[in-house]
Amino acid sequence: MVTRIRARLRRPSLLHDLEITEMIERAVAFEEELQRVKAANAQVNWYPYDSIGTFSLLNDLLTAERRFPFALIGGEPVLDIGCGDGVLSFLLERLGCDVCAIDNVQTNYNGMRGVNELRRALGSSVKVQALDLDSEFRLPGRTYGLALFFGVLYHLKNPFLVLENLARKARYCLLSTKLFRYLPGTSMDVRDTPVSYLVGASGLNSDDTNYWVFSETGLRVLLERTGWEVCDWMIVGDPEASQSDVERDQRVFCLLRSRAFPEVRPTQLLQGWHRLENDAWRWTAKRFSLAIAAGDCRDSLTMEFVAPEFLLSKLGPITITATCNGLPLGKQTISDARDHLSRHTIPAGLTNKNLVVEFELDKALAPDASDGRERGIIVRAIDL
Repeated sequence: MVTRIRARLRRPSLLHDLEITEMIERAVAFEEELQRVKAANAQVNWYPYDSIGTFSLLNDLLTAERRFPFALIGGEPVLDIGCGDGVLSFLLERLGCDVCAIDNVQTNYNGMRGVNELRRALGSSVKVQALDLDSEFRLPGRTYGLALFFGVLYHLKNPFLVLENLARKARYCLLSTKLFRYLPGTSMDVRDTPVSYLVGASGLNSDDTNYWVFSETGLRVLLERTGWEVCDWMIVGDPEASQSDVERDQRVFCLLRSRAFPEVRPTQLLQGWHRLENDAWRWTAKRFSLAIAAGDCRDSLTMEFVAPEFLLSKLGPITITATCNGLPLGKQTISDARDHLSRHTIPAGLTNKNLVVEFELDKALAPDASDGRERGIIVRAIDL
């Protein structure tokens, strides 16, 4: 218990902040473990839909610095709304997050037996709570760095109220929901009209828990009026599908930021970093950068790195140029394959501002048949 508390208090290395493709790779590996647990508990009527597949779509959704989701979470808990069997909750816990999973026991596929059974089998500490968002409710906890809100909105009688309440609790939200483009039974295109469609009891897949479906513009207006700002937006599915064509319906995936919280730029990796290897180091591209939040860097930045022998034998000495918010931090030339430290003093007056530190190498290995990446140096650690 003490070890777990210390781990959460200890600031993680920037190099260990996973980019979304790295998170998806770990999700696929985790899914294999889940399948074994489910097979050993065949008496449970497991949720049949592909939660990991939904998570994989985030690779196409997230852009720029938002491709590092842990920077958005910022060490705060994650809220998984409509958790199903809790697959994404347990995945994020495995990746280091503190997670609270909620669902409506009356409408959950197996009455929440699945999420509780997985919690037991995995020895998980995820908080699991039954909550009906269509009755008087209070979301648990105080503040969440991120809320997962996949495939829930069209099951709610009052989506306006839920989104408004959620905006007061979560800094960011990953949301997916159904969209409709044509008025049922007509060819009238309402994609650009702020409207919603109230589904009859048998209107969608004979599921009477479906209520409101929005046009694209209708959903954007709803989000704006409930306190959310759209960061990333992606529509999947057949653009010509009618609302009654359940198998070809459109869905939107979006990352939202709550306007109830001040926008804070986190300390994180930015561009030019390749995947984490051996849980210890990353190759860089020729240009690579990181953002440092105001106050996170006292006066200097130290980077531990190496230029491998095979790289130096092909390229010769490598010169690294560093800048901070466009101001020069200095140059360093590397001609041997030993471990190196680069120490850069942050210019006076900038330590209490948001910083972008950029590094550029004068040469790097171009992609080739053996490795499709542009390779610069190997970074082992960054210390602020």
